[in-house]
Amino acid sequence: MNRSKPLTRALQYLALLGYIAFLAFPLLWMLSTSFKTPQEVVELHPSLIPREPTLDNYTSAFEQQHLARAAWNSLQVSVGSAVLTVVIALPAAYALARVRSRINTLATAWILLSQLFPFILLVIPLFIILKGASLTNSLFGLILVYVTWSLPFALWMLQGFVRGIPRELEEAAAMDGASRFQTLWRIVAPLLAPGVVAVTLFAFISSWNEFFFALVLLKRPELATLPLELAKFVGIEGIARLGPLAAGSLMATVPSLIFFAFLQRRLTSGGLAGAVKG
Repeated sequence: MNRSKPLTRALQYLALLGYIAFLAFPLLWMLSTSFKTPQEVVELHPSLIPREPTLDNYTSAFEQQHLARAAWNSLQVSVGSAVLTVVIALPAAYALARVRSRINTLATAWILLSQLFPFILLVIPLFIILKGASLTNSLFGLILVYVTWSLPFALWMLQGFVRGIPRELEEAAAMDGASRFQTLWRIVAPLLAPGVVAVTLFAFISSWNEFFFALVLLKRPELATLPLELAKFVGIEGIARLGPLAAGSLMATVPSLIFFAFLQRRLTSGGLAGAVKG
């Protein structure tokens, strides 16, 4: 019996627990701060457990910053951009992966290159285009911007999943009289469930947390998204109201966690369904 195996496994578990603790500590500290009084927040030696827990920070966050309205705006933008990204990326990735031509090679290279562009280079031309289409100060215009930003990653990821599907499945479907669209919808799409879920999560979370484009494109207060409202907890002098900010930030993470948990279940069931159909 190899005695080094139990030691190696113990070290692996120890490293995993350390990594989980490293990731969980900021969330726990934010949770603790959201229940602290203003005096406890600014203490020189703060503690993780609040001495006098209070819900005033949550009340202040809801009453002063219109978080419910901002959350609804963010939800519309995030769901809209995620759905539109998948609808566009799925057939486009299938075409790029299956149709052999030099254009596809150039398109793939451009997709990867476009991810290197910083936000500041894109915001001015996007603003000019949206202004010409009268889509500034609108949630639909912001959705189009987020789709533009998410599409390169979605296309790149889904291409890899499509290439992993045997061509024999599509050839068998074609011999049975299925069209390209039927093959994509009934054969390829179920097998792409893991990739579709990953792309949907990426598009949703990146749109939910995005701040810069929303700051530039949205000027009407009633259209503000959650990141814009949370930024208002920081004053002009750079002094933040940490208690309400922690409460608002914690509430802002809940929809993302729910969305992730929901899609994770669909990922498992979709992958099994696709395997059975294949």
